[in-house]
Amino acid sequence: MLKFKSYTLNQLEKIPQLSGLSEEQMEEIRIVSSIYPFKTNNYVLEKLIDWNNIPDDPIFRLNFPHKEMLLPEDFEQLKEVRANGTDQEIKDVIYNIRMKLNPHPAGQTDLNSAFINEDKLEGIQHKYRDILLFFPSQSQTCHAYCTFCFRWPQFINDLDFKIQSKEINPLLEYLDRNPQISEVLFTGGDPMIMNSRVLESYIEPLLKIDSIKTIRIGTKALSYWPYKFTTDEDAEGMLNVLEKITKAGKHLGFMAHFNHPVELDPPVVKEAIDNLRKIGATIRTQSPLLRFINNRAETWTTMWEKQVQLNCIPYYMFLPRDTGAQHYFAETLERAHEIYIQAIRNCTGLASTAKGPVMSTTDGKVEILDVRDNQYTLRYVKHRDENKTFRAFTAQPLHSKPMWIDDLIEMKSEIMNY
Repeated sequence: MLKFKSYTLNQLEKIPQLSGLSEEQMEEIRIVSSIYPFKTNNYVLEKLIDWNNIPDDPIFRLNFPHKEMLLPEDFEQLKEVRANGTDQEIKDVIYNIRMKLNPHPAGQTDLNSAFINEDKLEGIQHKYRDILLFFPSQSQTCHAYCTFCFRWPQFINDLDFKIQSKEINPLLEYLDRNPQISEVLFTGGDPMIMNSRVLESYIEPLLKIDSIKTIRIGTKALSYWPYKFTTDEDAEGMLNVLEKITKAGKHLGFMAHFNHPVELDPPVVKEAIDNLRKIGATIRTQSPLLRFINNRAETWTTMWEKQVQLNCIPYYMFLPRDTGAQHYFAETLERAHEIYIQAIRNCTGLASTAKGPVMSTTDGKVEILDVRDNQYTLRYVKHRDENKTFRAFTAQPLHSKPMWIDDLIEMKSEIMNY
């Protein structure tokens, strides 16, 4: 049984596998990690990364920050001030770079906010009519951090950047006032970083609310620490708490983040999935399309097929949000559509359930349906205004390499819904 051991930037030199890296490579990790948070663990290091393929191994790139995640001028400025600047000068440069990275995209801190009267509820987002996102303060970390993560501000130890709630009573009052909400999504961070006792304190009150039909858990634990559901001391307790959801007649949806087929290979992953399915959980999988990590159609076909064999449901191929290192990880919209089409065509029917490529934008989730003759056909698979959900529209690019909805200009709305 593997015992969990995490490593943050302060323990970088204690990671034995990094002994083969040059001092220049180590310093690049330190520099970039002063902007983006770094955390890994012994499972990722021992079971997932191929240390004979560094730095090109996809899980290494997924977990370890690298130089190209910063714009060249930002990297050089940060390198210089770290070498010669005062502590305050370093803090100022770090803050200014972070603010240029659009730390809270898609209206997370304003348009998505929930209010009771005029009081803003911390740690609660209500973007769509029927679903609410909840950020428990105890889940605002992960077993390891992904370099692409659009929620990187949650992990930088600056309360001004964090979205979190320290209590559940405001959530319960808001749900009572909004009976149209039928789903609560626990997110973070990773809710599965919590122990069973803490999670139970949040779950139990929700089970008494008749209007709540579904409880979702957004997590990467199945990839970064599957022992959470197998041999951890708290594994049985965690499964018992989660089983209360299905025993109460509510749907338990696990939104599992898998970014590469390698994450599905260790036998413990199948064991963890089997244990969750035994208590009635439905596991849906999602990931962004990422350069240098999974930007080949064959990778996605393999990943989706493996997920079906493990009794998971492929759900979304996302595109990297317009925050953080989007410039490094994102493909052009046209290339992303090509990869999706090639991947889905090579899948069996049961593995072709993933929608994509999809952008989570300010107004909602936008799917690219077609690209031809410099024209894009898109639709909202979910919109703030439910009347616009599944409404198709066409757009043209503003420049030669569009990577996000802001790089397109809408031409016209179609009458037909898809």
